[in-house]
Amino acid sequence: MENALQSTRRYFFSRASATLGIPALASLLPGSMRGATGDAATGGMAGLPHFAAKAKRVIYLFQSGGPSQMDLFDWKPKLAGLRKTELPDSIRRGQRLTGMTATQTNFPVAPTIFEFKQHGQSGAWISNLLPHLSKMADGLTFVKSMHTTAINHDPAVTFFQTGFQLAGRPSIGAWLAYGLGTENKDLPAFVVMVSQGSGNPADQPLYDRLWGSGFLPTKYQGIKFRSIGDPVLHIANPGGIDQTARRGFIDDLNALNRLKLDDYGDPEIATRVAQYEMAFRMQTSVPELTDLSKEPERMFELYGKESRTPGTFAANCLLARRLAERGVRFIQLFHRGWDQHNKLPKALPGQARDIDQPCAALLTDLKERGLLDDTLVVWGGEFGRTVYCQGKLTEDDYGRDHHPRCFTVWMAGGGVKPGVSHGETDDFSYNIANDPVDVHDLHSTILHCLGVDHTKLTFKYQGRHFRLTDIHGNVVKPLLA
Repeated sequence: MENALQSTRRYFFSRASATLGIPALASLLPGSMRGATGDAATGGMAGLPHFAAKAKRVIYLFQSGGPSQMDLFDWKPKLAGLRKTELPDSIRRGQRLTGMTATQTNFPVAPTIFEFKQHGQSGAWISNLLPHLSKMADGLTFVKSMHTTAINHDPAVTFFQTGFQLAGRPSIGAWLAYGLGTENKDLPAFVVMVSQGSGNPADQPLYDRLWGSGFLPTKYQGIKFRSIGDPVLHIANPGGIDQTARRGFIDDLNALNRLKLDDYGDPEIATRVAQYEMAFRMQTSVPELTDLSKEPERMFELYGKESRTPGTFAANCLLARRLAERGVRFIQLFHRGWDQHNKLPKALPGQARDIDQPCAALLTDLKERGLLDDTLVVWGGEFGRTVYCQGKLTEDDYGRDHHPRCFTVWMAGGGVKPGVSHGETDDFSYNIANDPVDVHDLHSTILHCLGVDHTKLTFKYQGRHFRLTDIHGNVVKPLLA
């Protein structure tokens, strides 16, 4: 029976090749295999971008764990006079709490202990925890009215990466790799790096599925760069195999895979061919990319001393610039350690120090090289933190629980208006007062900066046309340059 089904399948594809089969199949093949049916330069979809793009690439600095908006960007001066008072029911509004604080008998207000000042002509309020980033205030675009429906880490992080709280859908980087491809055939369109912050060494884990391709062909998944050993797994030749032998092995293997592709028409076989070719090219391109020895001393001074240590956020920011100037489409840096349920006054300063100078350096570096105009930089986590204290509130200590109702992200560079602050929260930084922005809105705005109409970037799977923003999302036009 199985042989009969396979025979029927082969017959279908052999007959279809004379009509619609070849164009349809060609749309799923890598650029080098498409010929006239696709864009050989980038491997993206025909017809994209949909309109003139302001940005060519994205560097997404994802702060995993939930940065405290009221200790960093959302200053609430009236809270100083409300310290230790009970958070009013009129503010809580019966909103759900996590299991960490749902059983608390009281919810005392915990104002920030950190100082805030206004910076630049824009007058942005920024905490003294971020002295380097404060100097970049006029180049930043703040969204203070972000909100999400997820209240725990895994679904919240998954939501920001895929537009859905349950695992299994393509990540935003995979969507852009699928839609726009890459400008460099020797590097992946989507690269990921992960660093551990000093604020919480035991922070929530991050899973490879967060940069996965979901139901898209697997060649669009993010490639994770490592800080120990080879930058990419299996990039080096096996012992006793030189480059000539490796090339011959891949040619023979690809020839066999193409026979299977002709036989079955499975697009995942085409993906396998493309991945072997990319892996071979990366054997040259990746070691050159990750070798920082030729960077001038000034760069290490700019990014900070930790930029010399592989795997740190600072080193990853420097690599992000090198990836950007080589045409990688989507570069994502995950920085763990923002989950301060307790001892926030002791933990947050180190966590902020991890990212402060490197973020400012990245923006400066991109601008000096003429790359910031067409690079969109995004900074933010999966949710914010509560104004009330988790656990016991003392004179010099407090913690904060997860808070999805309102938090802050910032953007800079290609496509967004610098020196503006969009949205506002109430006096407790607990609810949004005006101009709410949800996860789908942020995604649609990021795609818009890249010239992509989020309603038209779709993929048909199991009979339905899926997209990153599902059936939601509005471009936040006040943010656009």
